[in-house]
Amino acid sequence: MTQTPIKPRRWLLAVDPRIYHWDTLFVKGKEMWRQAGNRPDVLRQLKQAHKGDRALCYHGKPEHSIYALAEVSRDPYPDPHHPDGKKLVVDLRAIERLPRVVTLAEMRENRALRKIKFLKNTRLTICPLADEEYAEILRMAGIVASPGIPLP
Repeated sequence: MTQTPIKPRRWLLAVDPRIYHWDTLFVKGKEMWRQAGNRPDVLRQLKQAHKGDRALCYHGKPEHSIYALAEVSRDPYPDPHHPDGKKLVVDLRAIERLPRVVTLAEMRENRALRKIKFLKNTRLTICPLADEEYAEILRMAGIVASPGIPLP
């Protein structure tokens, strides 16, 4: 019996750039992302991430802006550096820095993005995005789909 492929999901991943800067991912190309934390709500979200999902990379204080685009390159697995194995991590692959950053203020002003949970609670480290929200943020960043060429 074959399993139907899971439709790729879209995520917003947030970090404090003073602790982890998304440029680190671009220098390395691929990296284990350990910045999600270990709160139960975070672990529930992280368990839903799968290889092939796309993620918008957000920098918190002081920048408060979406900075880059990455891809989940490995399903969630226990953090090998965490003693009890309850904390999960995913591997990310760098795709591209956005042509222009999209600030938190710009996202809050956009009515098409008003349902994003992250905009109500910016302390979230991972937040799911609807396909329409993902496409709108990319449009705001200067990336627009062309006929026959899907969004990254």
